[in-house]
Amino acid sequence: MSGCRGAALAALLLAGSLPVCAQSWTVKPEWVKAHEDFLASDVMHGRGSATRDEEITATYVASEFEAYGLGFAPGMSGYLQSAPIVAPSLDGHATIAAGSVKLEEQKDFDLLASGTEPVSGELQVLAFAEVRKAKVAHGAVVLLHGVPDDLSAAYNAAHWLRHNGAAAVLLEGEGLDDFLVQLGGKTQTGIWLAEEKPERAAMTLAVLKHPAALTAGDPLTVTVKEQTSEPRHTFNAIGYLQGTDPSAGTLLLTAHLDHLGVGRPVDGDAIYNGANDDAAGTTAVLELAHALTSGPRPRRSVLFVCYGSEEAGELGSLYFGAHPPVPLKQIVANLEFEMIGNQDPKMPKGVLLLTGYDRSNLGPTLKEHGALVGPDPYPEEHFFERSDNYQLALKGVVAHTAAGWGTVPTYHRPDDDLAHLDLPFMTQAIQSLVEPVRWLATSDFVPKWNAGGKPEDK
Repeated sequence: MSGCRGAALAALLLAGSLPVCAQSWTVKPEWVKAHEDFLASDVMHGRGSATRDEEITATYVASEFEAYGLGFAPGMSGYLQSAPIVAPSLDGHATIAAGSVKLEEQKDFDLLASGTEPVSGELQVLAFAEVRKAKVAHGAVVLLHGVPDDLSAAYNAAHWLRHNGAAAVLLEGEGLDDFLVQLGGKTQTGIWLAEEKPERAAMTLAVLKHPAALTAGDPLTVTVKEQTSEPRHTFNAIGYLQGTDPSAGTLLLTAHLDHLGVGRPVDGDAIYNGANDDAAGTTAVLELAHALTSGPRPRRSVLFVCYGSEEAGELGSLYFGAHPPVPLKQIVANLEFEMIGNQDPKMPKGVLLLTGYDRSNLGPTLKEHGALVGPDPYPEEHFFERSDNYQLALKGVVAHTAAGWGTVPTYHRPDDDLAHLDLPFMTQAIQSLVEPVRWLATSDFVPKWNAGGKPEDK
């Protein structure tokens, strides 16, 4: 990087600003498209979490890591980290009972997400507009009515209620017909790591198909019946670039390689390709590996990781955090890439949003060194907590996600395909990160949480 010294001096003299190193590596759009052509193809069946298609995807990523010259991570004998999971299925005949009222799944409601045990609580009725101001009784079943057409907002409200003590959430209102489609067309049963307690995955969320005679204060029970399931695994693809200074720490670059698989058809298409979510992020990790292995070895080591089963509850990153190939205290920063395939209309042209931008000094520093990143304009969506970076952040690692359009219309739909990607934007976004990431891997800068920025594991 010594070749940047003259350019840096000129920049200081002419602009009075911080130096930005000249581009020394070009990300070619045909490389970006080639990854997407494979990852988001119909033959991959949507790369469902903990499926054979996810394993094939992880194997593809591993083969690219090997081609770029990455080695095995410390303590590993290959590029794949495999984790056994428990994946129960439900019989599709759940019931909701409150007094004399009994509702049946499919006929009266759609069960969107559920654990495998019955859930009971006192019914609390809230309007959507007042949900974040209300005090939720611990263990209550909340009936949330007046839900708007914005399905993402409804889903976030349900998660907020769950996080604040609700045992289950029932949704009632207009515009919810496509909710099950957004979740892949089938109930999310919350698969979990075999080494974890199953209650981590337990969330009960249902949409009522018609108004029900439910009364606030009544005890209400949601009952499901579990079916047995075959043992399954999820797969993380991990490549390692060893740095020149063992004491300098390790940089972690990540994305998730799974998506929703095959689900409920929309306009005749049942394959949820996930070209943007998150084949785009996987492509970014691959091309950054391509760039960093094509120059001098950096001072810091770099781990390139593409996680499995993010869509099923961030299981790949959870397992990685529990079984890291290097001690977590050695990881100086984690940069996750999620849905970078489209320009967000709320962001300046060409700029990615960085979740939790104000929580640490990582984003502003990368921006000073040329990265096209800026603050997340959707704080109400809680994107910082909704991607794999959060699992590492909870363990103290300064970890953020770089993303494109946070509320893209193709989100969790079959039309999240190659035809709906903005490949020039995506290529430019990856290009803008090459030299800032190379600088981070070579410098002695250690990112820090700002006061109050580090999340706490509750």
